[in-house]
Amino acid sequence: MASAVSRLSAEASIGIPQSVKISDPAFTPDRTVTVEEIHDPTAVGAGIELIDQDAVQLLAVPFRARRVVVRLEDTAVLLHSTNARVRTRTTVRAGCFGWVAFGHRARGTVNGVAVRPGLVLAAAPGEEVCFVTEAGWESITFLLSAQELTAQLAARRRETEFRLPRGVEMLRAGPERVGRLFGWGKRLAEVASRHPGRFAERRPERVAAQLELLETVLATVDAAGDHEPSRGDRRQGAQSVLVQRAEAFAVANLGDRVQVGDLCRALSVSERTLEYAFKELLGLTPMAFLVRLRLHRVRRALLAARPGSTTVSSAALDGGFWHFGEFSRAYRECFGELPSETLRRKAESPLGHGG
Repeated sequence: MASAVSRLSAEASIGIPQSVKISDPAFTPDRTVTVEEIHDPTAVGAGIELIDQDAVQLLAVPFRARRVVVRLEDTAVLLHSTNARVRTRTTVRAGCFGWVAFGHRARGTVNGVAVRPGLVLAAAPGEEVCFVTEAGWESITFLLSAQELTAQLAARRRETEFRLPRGVEMLRAGPERVGRLFGWGKRLAEVASRHPGRFAERRPERVAAQLELLETVLATVDAAGDHEPSRGDRRQGAQSVLVQRAEAFAVANLGDRVQVGDLCRALSVSERTLEYAFKELLGLTPMAFLVRLRLHRVRRALLAARPGSTTVSSAALDGGFWHFGEFSRAYRECFGELPSETLRRKAESPLGHGG
C-alpha cells in the first residue's frame, strides 16, 4: 500500500491535469475509518451515512458481520462480510454512484440474479438493491461522489464515453479484472483498519488512494459488457420483484398481522406462486418471512426505546404478536435472547446497541 500511495502522490503520475483540483471532502470526516463487528442484524444499517440498509436474518444462527468503511475525499470503500443467510435492502444515497465487487467465495443473489465470478454490480444514485447473501459472503462496495466523478471524467475528456449506471445493472468484467478490483479494495480496507490514523491525518494519502480507486474502477467498467441473464436469472428476477412487492405491502401493514391470503389478494397471484417465489429466493415460506419481519421490527423498537417508555407486551402487540409465549420463543430462536433481556440490556446501556 505504501508504494501505491507514494506513486500516486503527484496527480500527474496517473494523467490528472494539474488544473484539476480535488474538492473539499464530501464524505467526512470526523470518522475517516470505521471498523465494526456487528452481532445484531438490526444494527446493520446503523452508523453509516453513505447508504441506507435494512437487513433481515433468514436463519436462526448467532449473527456475525464485519464492516470496514474507509472514507477518502469524495469516495468511500466498504468491506462487508457475514456468516449468516441475510436479506439486505441497500440504497445508494443521492449524489453517489456505487459499484460492488464480490469475493470469490460469495454466494447469493442480487435482485434475483445469481452472483458469479466476473460480475460487478453497478447502481445509480437512489436505486435500491435487494441482496440475499449466504454464509461466507464478502464484498467490496465503491461509492463515488457524482460531482467528483463527473469532474474527473471531464478532465480526461471522457464524460460522454464512460458508462455511468442508469439504474441497477450487472456487468460482466471477467474473473481476473473483478479479482483485481476486489483485491485492491480489500487491501485498502485492511491497511486502513490497521492504521486508521494514517488516513485520518494524512490528506495526501487519502487523495492518492482516491485517484487510484478511480483509475481501478474506470479500468474495470471500461472492460465490462452487459451480463446476459440466464433463463434461471430471469425467472428469479421476476420472483425477486414479486417478493419485494409482497414485503413492501407487509411492511406498510405490519401492525395488522398480514396473512398470506392478504398478500395474494394485494398482488393478484396464487398462494402457490407466492410460496414458490419466497422459497426459491429466501428459503422461507411467506408466513415464516412475515414472522421474521415482525420480530425484527419488535427488536428495533425495544432497542430504540427510552428507559421506562415501553414494555415487551406493548412492543409485541405493535408488531402484530398476540400470543406472548409463542412470540418469546420465536424471538429467542431468532436473536438468541428473550425480548425482556433485550429491553433490560438497553436500559442498562442507554447509549445504544452498536454491534
